[in-house]
Amino acid sequence: MSSQRQSPAVRPPGFVYRETKGGILRRGGSFALLCEEIPLHKLAEQYGTPLYVYSATMIRERYEAFDAAFRDVPHTICYSVKANSNLTVLRMLARKGCGFDVVSGGELERVLAADRKAAKQVVFSGVGKTREELTAALKAGIMLFNVESESELWALAECAGRLRKTAPVALRVNPDVAAETHPYISTGLRKHKFGVPIHEARALYAKASGARYLKVRGVSVHIGSQITDIAPFGEAMARVADLVGELRLDGHNIDYIDAGGGLGIAYEKPSSRGFSADVAAYARALADPLRRLDVRLLLEPGRSIIGPAGILLTSVIYRKQNDGKRFLVVDAAMNDLIRPALYGAYHEIIPVTQSVNPAAKSEVTDIVGPVCETGDFFARDRELPAVEEGELLAILDAGAYGMVLASNYNTRPRPAEVLVTGKSAKIIRRREKVSDLLRAEL
Repeated sequence: MSSQRQSPAVRPPGFVYRETKGGILRRGGSFALLCEEIPLHKLAEQYGTPLYVYSATMIRERYEAFDAAFRDVPHTICYSVKANSNLTVLRMLARKGCGFDVVSGGELERVLAADRKAAKQVVFSGVGKTREELTAALKAGIMLFNVESESELWALAECAGRLRKTAPVALRVNPDVAAETHPYISTGLRKHKFGVPIHEARALYAKASGARYLKVRGVSVHIGSQITDIAPFGEAMARVADLVGELRLDGHNIDYIDAGGGLGIAYEKPSSRGFSADVAAYARALADPLRRLDVRLLLEPGRSIIGPAGILLTSVIYRKQNDGKRFLVVDAAMNDLIRPALYGAYHEIIPVTQSVNPAAKSEVTDIVGPVCETGDFFARDRELPAVEEGELLAILDAGAYGMVLASNYNTRPRPAEVLVTGKSAKIIRRREKVSDLLRAEL
């Protein structure tokens, strides 16, 4: 590493800079950004841009850290498929014994395509499950239905009766716990569409226990996403623990508590104490209220496992100025990564190649895409090292809610996805073509 300038902040172990030495015709070296052992510029040359790149090592390490944090508690990690549903990612997690949280029939089909045996470790969440989806899940033999309304409960009872199969049920209760996050991804207050009010749960559990093909197995709660303050998780679990005690007095067998997901990641600056310490604090907050309850804890992490393990690689098409306002127009757009446009979300953006020269100039600029919307931006008034047309930028922490939210707006084909393990890279989703988009139209 250069003694003059420190390597820029990245996301180890998946994404790190490595110094390259200057040659005879070069005045100095530079930092090149790698995914594991592969320089990102080589992936761009081989697969083109925009391009999603994931680190397999980082995904595995973050899953293992999560699993280890809960080692003193009977638990099953049910990865939240909605965060990133690529089949190769699902297969990799299934091989490690991971379960899955799905919120649609399509996501269930993805899990079954990845590993049909994983059905026994699937929880089915979501506020609007159709009878077709409920029937498919019953036939697959999933572990648990997280029911979100009385109407859904009777729809499930109807489907189970038709198949003569018993449906394992948990009610998703709404604990009315506020969490500091974006209002679009907060789910734990009474004003939200999710779950049933916790004070109404006992009456609905009583009704469920009277249905022939429903079997009460647990209680579910989920208060939102991208929550970095641990306290609300503990508060929600304390309320759920009180409810479990009441339900057992009512005669219900409660085997599972589904704590949901929602643990956030540091998009602007990685935690100084590291992911393992962060998830250990989260584990203590959840586990402490559940001591002596003798239940299996179900966990639904998504973003916290996959988010920092992925980046969106993009090329600078044009540099532009409007009356002194600078823009970098890149080939990725809001249809490829919508979080900044949808939530005003922050993603760190860094050049794939940086000079080791501490005097290298920087600039304040907007990073924008080519889609015909003013909201098509990745950053506004962002300071970063000066980059030229044709150079590459990496948009960090794009592994979660990136490709799964991608669209074909402006008839733009979606990017390819690549998974890197050490010195090996493989394509796990090919780049779409315009012909793919036209094929379904009559």
